[in-house]
Amino acid sequence: MIDLYYWPTPNGHKITLFLEEAGLDYTLRPVNIGKGDQFKPEFLAFSPNNKMPAIVDHAPADGGEPQTVFESGAILLYLAEKSGQFLSAEPRTRIQALEWLFWQMAGLGPMTGQYGHFNVYAPEKIPYAIERYTNEANRLLQVLDTHLKGRDFIAGEAYSIADMATYPWIGVYDKAPIDMTPYPEIQRWHAAIKARPATERAYARAKEINPDLGKAMSEEEKKLLFGQGRR
Repeated sequence: MIDLYYWPTPNGHKITLFLEEAGLDYTLRPVNIGKGDQFKPEFLAFSPNNKMPAIVDHAPADGGEPQTVFESGAILLYLAEKSGQFLSAEPRTRIQALEWLFWQMAGLGPMTGQYGHFNVYAPEKIPYAIERYTNEANRLLQVLDTHLKGRDFIAGEAYSIADMATYPWIGVYDKAPIDMTPYPEIQRWHAAIKARPATERAYARAKEINPDLGKAMSEEEKKLLFGQGRR
């Protein structure tokens, strides 16, 4: 059994996507990041960067003590290796999936997150920041769109952890949508993943955990989320 410490954000969705696809038994452990659950000592004990998601695997492959893993990319890699699913054993296909997993972790996620912060959440509009991250988000989308030409999925014909990592970061901000018209390959790819039954199940769990999903955050929640209330 796997305990998934989760809140319905793009990084949280990555892990429910995998678990639903793989059919692994798991229990959701809510980490309400708007109330500061991520700063509780019992959570920091295995997720020291005070971020979710994190997992505790009570049946690790080595048969030993429960295995904890934090950072969404590391969790996807851990689960793929444990289950033997969604990461090819063929060396060239495997490395391509890992390249794009790290591309998402280092590029698309952080840059799109900053795009959302300065367009949606920042207390004041800073034109330089908005332009900077809008341009970078679009640059990264163009990189992905170009790569997807002639491919069903990011690492080729098979759905992989690279797709699971990337999918939740497309079309994140309803209040500041990025025009996806220039990216037809991403639109095709995104629609195919959205239609998967496991994707529907994964996203249904979001409302189960946070019925207020989509509502505006309070100022106190923003302080907690954006590091103004904790040191």
